[in-house]
Amino acid sequence: METDIAVAQPAVQNLRTISLPENFAIRAVDARLNVTQQSASPAKDPQTSQVPKIPQGYAVAQDPQPSPVFLGPILDKFKGKFVGTGFNTIFRPQSTASDPGSESDNLLELNLTKEELQFLPFPEPTPNRGSGQQPDVFLNGVSYTQVIQDVTNTPMGKADAKPLGIHFENGLFMRTPAVDQNPKIGATLSRMASIPHGTTINAQCLEPASQSVIAGAPKFPEAVITPFEIRFPNKEVPFDSQKIENSQSARKPQDLSCFIGAKTITQQMLDNPSTVLQKANEGKNITKHLSFTVSTKFDPETGSLGGGTTNVAFLVGTTIAGQRSPNAEAISMSCTYWISTVKYTVEIQLWKLGDPPPIVTPVGILPGVAGPSFKVDLKRNVTKLSKVDVLTTQIQYSQNVVLNFSGLGWPHVSVATLLPQEWVINDSDLPSTVC
Repeated sequence: METDIAVAQPAVQNLRTISLPENFAIRAVDARLNVTQQSASPAKDPQTSQVPKIPQGYAVAQDPQPSPVFLGPILDKFKGKFVGTGFNTIFRPQSTASDPGSESDNLLELNLTKEELQFLPFPEPTPNRGSGQQPDVFLNGVSYTQVIQDVTNTPMGKADAKPLGIHFENGLFMRTPAVDQNPKIGATLSRMASIPHGTTINAQCLEPASQSVIAGAPKFPEAVITPFEIRFPNKEVPFDSQKIENSQSARKPQDLSCFIGAKTITQQMLDNPSTVLQKANEGKNITKHLSFTVSTKFDPETGSLGGGTTNVAFLVGTTIAGQRSPNAEAISMSCTYWISTVKYTVEIQLWKLGDPPPIVTPVGILPGVAGPSFKVDLKRNVTKLSKVDVLTTQIQYSQNVVLNFSGLGWPHVSVATLLPQEWVINDSDLPSTVC
């Protein structure tokens, strides 16, 4: 058996999504409205000439739906379907009207989660018009759909319960090219989304350069779920529900003894949910990674005033006795992404033309650590067991949405590790030793 290297890419998926006309894009209509006038040309972006390079010695599995536009080093990785698991923490209001027996104005909910994240590229750039001497710019990007389900099995302390939806999000990741005036700023990334609870977000950051790639696995900063005083964010206000052994606090699940025994929820996870991301990388051969953080807050580094959150009236609440009284108003959101390149080894079993395409999973993965699946599009008979090293993309994130209610700011922290689902390894990219 010999080991060679391939690169996996996403397969085309049939999804239950909003349908758009074929090749739909937001386009400039100048030429249509005035046949004597040419459409405005985009401002020159020096990065558009960059083409991602494939390492020598690696076979490349092609993307069935390659993006027709330049997306940059980050958004170029956001394609196809990713699935995975994660951990969600949220302090939510507890109303005496809805729960007359409650003695606490808040409740800490913990969820072991299953997630799907699907990306679809825009076929053409989207024009934004400049004012005065500012040339027009053209944005490129991808749309996404995120579905998160709770799989918390409270009686058994495991993450295998029947999935129950807890989050749905439709949105866009867009790249705005660098401009040298009004404002003078480098290329930026924006995540724009709508959430059914009644919140919309626009979170931004400067796009990392291609040379910002770091060798090896990412190191995750601490994530803190402890509430804090709104006027003094550095003054934390801890609650008994954050102590895993306390089975009488305002928390769901309230008794975590089964989870403690199964090691599916630990005190370490409550103190720092980022440890879930670290554990998900155990035993993986992560060759390199790139990270970025989008935020709705004002960015003093760029001086940008863009971004923010908006909420429906119910969440914003009203003013009582001169004090604002929101019903969980989302005032800010920040999310850090780590985009890693992971090398797996897969085994291609004996196969003959006419058989269904094999679906393979990596070998040598540690127990409890999830791995991706790959569809091998073979065009040849395979008469001997072959090992192939496959490069693929992994997405991890740590998100913090701050909710204001009952006079405090309440971190709502979610983390997840997402892997490609049935990405394709094309026959033409397999080494000749697979035969």
